[in-house]
Amino acid sequence: MASDFYFTPFEGRRPPPPLRVSRPVERIWHVLGVANLLAGAIYIWWRWTHSLNFDALWFALPLVLAETCAYFGLILFTANLWKTRDYPQQAPPSSIAQCTQEGESAERPVSVDLFITTYSEEEELVRLSIRDAKQITYPHAIDFRVHVLDDGRRESMRQVCEEEGVGYISRTNNVGYKAGNLRNAMEQTSGDFIVICDADTRPFPTILEHTLGYFRDPDVAIVQTPQWFYDLPEGKRLKDVWGRRAGKPGQLLGAAIEAVFGEIRIGEDPFVNDPAMFYDVIQRRRNPWNAAFCCGAGSIHRREAVMFVALRAYADAIARSGDEGRSRIRKLLGLQHKPDDALARWQAAQEEELTPYKFHVSEDIYSTIVLHQDSERKWKTVLHPEVESKMLSPQDLLSWTVQRFKYAGGSLDIFFHDNPVTRPGMTLAQRVMYLTTFWSYFGATWNLIFLLSPIVYMFTTIAPVSAYTGDFFGHALPFLVLNELAFMMGTWGLSGYKGKVSYLASFPISLRALWAVIRGKKISFPVTPKQRREGNYFGLVWPQIAVIGLTVTAFAWCALRLFTVGGGYTLGGLIANGLWGLNNILAMSIMVRAAFWKPEEEGSQ
Repeated sequence: MASDFYFTPFEGRRPPPPLRVSRPVERIWHVLGVANLLAGAIYIWWRWTHSLNFDALWFALPLVLAETCAYFGLILFTANLWKTRDYPQQAPPSSIAQCTQEGESAERPVSVDLFITTYSEEEELVRLSIRDAKQITYPHAIDFRVHVLDDGRRESMRQVCEEEGVGYISRTNNVGYKAGNLRNAMEQTSGDFIVICDADTRPFPTILEHTLGYFRDPDVAIVQTPQWFYDLPEGKRLKDVWGRRAGKPGQLLGAAIEAVFGEIRIGEDPFVNDPAMFYDVIQRRRNPWNAAFCCGAGSIHRREAVMFVALRAYADAIARSGDEGRSRIRKLLGLQHKPDDALARWQAAQEEELTPYKFHVSEDIYSTIVLHQDSERKWKTVLHPEVESKMLSPQDLLSWTVQRFKYAGGSLDIFFHDNPVTRPGMTLAQRVMYLTTFWSYFGATWNLIFLLSPIVYMFTTIAPVSAYTGDFFGHALPFLVLNELAFMMGTWGLSGYKGKVSYLASFPISLRALWAVIRGKKISFPVTPKQRREGNYFGLVWPQIAVIGLTVTAFAWCALRLFTVGGGYTLGGLIANGLWGLNNILAMSIMVRAAFWKPEEEGSQ
C-alpha cells in the first residue's frame, strides 16, 4: 500500500481547461500590442535624445540602457504572444504505418515506451506514478510498456517495479545525469514513441489517445503537454477571510474589492508556481512558428527523430575531428605521410559518443534545438494545449530556488556555448522565439538597476532624467498605460501581475546563474525535492530584504530632508520615484513572505 503524502488530500483536483481562443480579443490585442510598441519606441527615442541628465551620466546612462534592453525584451515578448494557432489534432493512429512517410512501415500496432526517471525520490512516490501509467488507455491495439529508469540503483526500487509488473532499468554510473539515463534506456527498448515522465509525473489515462494523433504528420518529432501542479495551495477568498475576522462588514468590504479587482485569494501559492502562463500562453503561441520546445516531463518523443538527429550530430562530429585525428595518428605512429582517412575516422568514432539526448542540465530544450536546427528534415514540435498529467510543485523556497537556478543556468549555458540564434538551420521566427527565452534570463541585470534607481534619487535628489516635468509624464504614462492594457488582452483569461512581480523579485537567482556561467562553472543537476521541508529560508531572500530596507530608508531620508532643509526634490520626481519604490517593495515582499510561508494547517498549530 502506497504511503500517504502531504499532497494526498489534493488527489481529487482536476486541471483547468485550456484558455479559450477568442479572435475578437486577439484582434484587440494586436491593435494594443502595436500601439504599445509604438509608444515605447517614442519613449525610448525621447529618453536618448531629450531627457538625459548630462550632469549625472553615471546614473542616467545605466538607467536608459536598462530601459532600452527591457524595451527590446518587450518586442520579443510581443512577437511570442502574437497569435494562437493550435496544431491540428488528429485521431489516434491504429498502426505505425499511419505515422510514417508513405510506404515506409509495415501495418502493425504502435509501440510506446513510457520512461519514469528517478534518482533519490521515495519509492512509494514513484509507485503512484507507475500505477497511473498502468491505467493509460488507447482505442486501438497497442504495444505499451512502462519502465522505471533508476539512476539510484536501489534494490527497493527494483522490488517496487517487480510488485507492479513494470520494467526496471538501471546502469552502473550516472554519466550524463538524466540525459544519460534516457540514453541507457533507449539502448534497451524499441518503442516507436517514448513518453518521458519524472518520478512525480502522474499521467492521465488519455495521454496517448490525445497526443499520438499529432504524429500522423511524419515530421512531428516531439509533443509537449502542459505541466500542472495539483498540489498548489488554493488559498481562501478575501471576502471569506475578512468575514471571519470582521464579520459581515468585513465580508461586504472584501466582496466589494473583489467586484472591482476580480477574485483575490489569501494564502494561495506563495511561489507563483502556476505554469499556466508559460504553457497556455507562451509555449502555446509558439506553435504557429514551430518553436515550442520540450520541457521534459509530460512529453512524447518520436524515437526515429531523436535517433536521426543524434546520428547526424555523431557523423558531423566525426567529420569535424577528421583533420585533428589524422594529425594525432601521424604523430603517434611516426608516419611521414598523412594516414588513411578511414583510420582517422575510426579513431574519431572511438572518441565520440552517440548521445540521443544531449548530456546537459537542460537536455530537454537542448534536444529541441538540435531538432529545429536540422534544416534537411524540418522536424516539428507541438505544444498540446490540454493537461495530460499532474505533478508536484516545489513546496518551499529552497526547492523553488534549486529548480529556478537550474532553469536559468541551463538556458544561459546554452546561449553562451551553443546559441541557436546564431547557428544555421533555423527559421527567423524560431530564432526570435529562442532569443525571447534567453533574453528573459538577462533581465535580472536591468531589473537590478530598476530596483536601485528610486533609492538613488531619494538619497541624493539626483534625477536620471533632465527633469520630472509634464514632458516626462507625457511620454512615460501613455507607454505604461498601453503596456498594461496590451498585456491584459494578450494574456486574456490569466492574471499576469504575479508573474511580473515574481520575475522582478527573482533577480538574485538569475544573477547567480549568469555569474556562474560567465565564470565557466558547470551547472549541476540537482533533483528538485518532492517533499515539503520545514523551516524558513531567510538566507535565500536577503537581497530582497536589502532592497526593501534600502527603499524604506530612502523614503525616511527623503521625508527628513523635506521637513528640515527642503530637500531639492521636485513634485514630479517624488511622485514618480515614490510609486516606483512602492511597487518594488511590494514585489520584493512577495518573495520574502514565501521564505516564511507554511500551509495554513501547520502555521495555525
